[in-house]
Amino acid sequence: MAVKDLTLRVEDKSLVTLLGPSGCGKTTTLKMISGLTFPTSGEIYFDGVKVTKLRPQERKVGLVFQDYAVFPTMSGFDNIAFGLAVKGMAKSDIKKRVREIAETLHIVEVLDSMPGRMTQSELQSVALARTLVTNPSVLFLDEPLSNLDAAFRVRMRAELKRLQKEIAQTVVYVTHDQVEAMSISDKIAVMNFGALQQYGTPSEVYNHPSTRFVAGFIGSPPMNFIDCTFIDDPGSLDLGVARLDIRKIRDVVSQEATSPELILGVRPEDIMVEGKPESKESIEFLVEAYEPLGDEAIIDADLGGNLIRVTVPTTLTAEPGDRKYLRFNLDRIHIIDKKTEKVIV
Repeated sequence: MAVKDLTLRVEDKSLVTLLGPSGCGKTTTLKMISGLTFPTSGEIYFDGVKVTKLRPQERKVGLVFQDYAVFPTMSGFDNIAFGLAVKGMAKSDIKKRVREIAETLHIVEVLDSMPGRMTQSELQSVALARTLVTNPSVLFLDEPLSNLDAAFRVRMRAELKRLQKEIAQTVVYVTHDQVEAMSISDKIAVMNFGALQQYGTPSEVYNHPSTRFVAGFIGSPPMNFIDCTFIDDPGSLDLGVARLDIRKIRDVVSQEATSPELILGVRPEDIMVEGKPESKESIEFLVEAYEPLGDEAIIDADLGGNLIRVTVPTTLTAEPGDRKYLRFNLDRIHIIDKKTEKVIV
């Protein structure tokens, strides 16, 4: 995937995630920053020094990919020590460095083991240690946890974040998993079709998405989208089944919208469900499905032909065919220009 006019500033000692669906350009971006691929235009700088035409070893970067590529005929110790041995470091210094990084990653017990006897989590840790022990200027991780099962992934996410802060390592991380990105990142670069959609903190991309794509890609369950029409006077959104009062933001919408045709975006947790109408903002809907998920449940609601998802506590139960009422938290809604797909508010 070609990458279009991408500008990113990665702060020293921070963890930045390149996030997006398969084929969006995130791995291509990582390869260009790391030196595996040279860009056709533009420049890349490390600490103010232009490195655009330098190879990875000249940039002193570390790389860990989805395929850990651990040497199967070498012990954990020899795998980790490989890069240091190639550089000609003294054996006593190698032993000390390997031991230190193994203690940091809690893998001292596998130093004498062969890869065939290691778990996937241990293999991932050995591959990471082999890279970190060389003290890279930037560490690049491309989908490093995708081969792990769900439980290991959660544990290793926490370990990676702890490690990154402990050793103050600059990290560029590639993933398609938005939960992973939200949990470990200082900043997230959301990409789609080779273009940067938004670059910000997890809180910023979640609470203030800049495009419809970001709004829908970040969050689980994803944001609901409802086509609507803006009525300037008195300031409302016509959903077909009801009108929402948006007088507080009418001026912004009026100035920024390219036409009256808009999209209402609202997250499942920002919708309140009632058994009976509690106010004039209450809107009737038909329950399509009810999914209990432990401490919460998800209701699939038919709102005038729009299927939306609502998160509710399990104390509220429902059956398909029930008629209930909902209200939107108007302080948490997003209004999107239907033509440009840019978020207005």
